[in-house]
Amino acid sequence: METNKTYTLITGGTSGIGYELAKIFASNGHNLILVSRDEADLTITRNELLELGVDVLIISKDLFDKQSPFDLYKEICEKGYDVDILVNNAGQGQYGEFSETNIYRELSIIQLNISSLVVLTKLFLQDMIKKGRGRVLNLSSVASKAPGPLNSVYHGTKAF
Repeated sequence: METNKTYTLITGGTSGIGYELAKIFASNGHNLILVSRDEADLTITRNELLELGVDVLIISKDLFDKQSPFDLYKEICEKGYDVDILVNNAGQGQYGEFSETNIYRELSIIQLNISSLVVLTKLFLQDMIKKGRGRVLNLSSVASKAPGPLNSVYHGTKAF
């Protein structure tokens, strides 16, 4: 199902900076594909942004899962959506003494903040190069430039 429309894909687009970016892109006429784990939040955000006169597609994917970025890319390609701008915004952290925090939660954070970003950037960038157009915006944090003794994995992943 090829369309003539281009889309801005925003991960984590239902809250925080991702949500604000979604409003800005929509206000400037960009059709959106919003990705988040929470279907209810996606639906609420879509309904709000539709009032700005753009297409807003929603896809529920848990980017903590290492297969999800691949599945997201595949789904978008199979549906024929043309992603012109990729905004890698999704990210989380965990607060606490490193020696006492949950290692499995930290590995999930590394998956979300680093691995999913690498997968999505590589796959969509290859398409953008073939088309001769496209943009990628990778969000970081001031945490990438500062020590974070009680949020060490988050700070480290944001520096990536």
